Amino acid sequence: MTPAANQSLIPASRARAHIFYRRLSLAIALFALCSHAISMPAAAADRTLILATTTSVRDSGLLEALLPTFEEQSGIEVRVIAVGTGAALRMGREGDVDVLLTHAPSAEAKLVDEGIVIRRTPFMKNYFVIAGPSDDPAGISKADSPISAIRLIAENESRWVSRDDDSGTHKREKSLFATAGVDGHPQWQGFERTGSGMGLSLQVAGELRAYILSDIGTFLAFHERIDLKALSHPAESLKNIYSILQLDPTRFARPIASSAADELEGYLLEPSTQKRIGQFGQQRFGRPLFTRLHSKKRDP
Repeated sequence: MTPAANQSLIPASRARAHIFYRRLSLAIALFALCSHAISMPAAAADRTLILATTTSVRDSGLLEALLPTFEEQSGIEVRVIAVGTGAALRMGREGDVDVLLTHAPSAEAKLVDEGIVIRRTPFMKNYFVIAGPSDDPAGISKADSPISAIRLIAENESRWVSRDDDSGTHKREKSLFATAGVDGHPQWQGFERTGSGMGLSLQVAGELRAYILSDIGTFLAFHERIDLKALSHPAESLKNIYSILQLDPTRFARPIASSAADELEGYLLEPSTQKRIGQFGQQRFGRPLFTRLHSKKRDP
């Protein structure tokens, strides 16, 4: 079980205090990382890589499975900042990190169009699930689409936990709600906002016996502890694509470790790594948590 999944359930009444201290710790850690990177000689800085990534690849345990091999083979130390995709993209926009791993294609495309990101490479995918209590009070397991499921939840004003953190998952939630014709800022009683990552939000949903949108990887990593069930069915609107984004180093005063970032991308696209991605979770869950998007060696 991953370290994240070993955490005790956090009651909703304690969620906001936990979120405050998490955000404070993140701000301090980011300041320390960036200050250290600025003060290092260029050669040393290029062997240290600051990766801003979505929480789902951390909470699912994938980064823990992949990064040690990369660090050992390359000699590059990877410092991970796991936040929502929106926060990660903002860090990239400001040049506070060296490379991004996110899962919000439309938001990523904006940085590409602006020239901040010079290369966006999708390398794996999975899908989102709408999870909820096994008794399924809104009856969404019988819905013919994720959109219909959201409508049922809204019509019944069922308990719902939203990350509300501008993450890739939150962006997809808002898109689903909009397509379903649901107010973009729901106010019904029982609509809970955590402002935090996937793992904590799943724990809150489990405590409240609420519905929630989650990536399948983090959901499976936590499902034994939260007593929720995946009630939706795979659909195009739930497809979840992860990409690695390379920044334009000429745009920022802080030196960007572009060489190290390119090495990480190459490692993620290597057939052996892609095979590991495609098998990750199979032994523990009986099925892989991600689908690889590359099977051939990248051209030099």
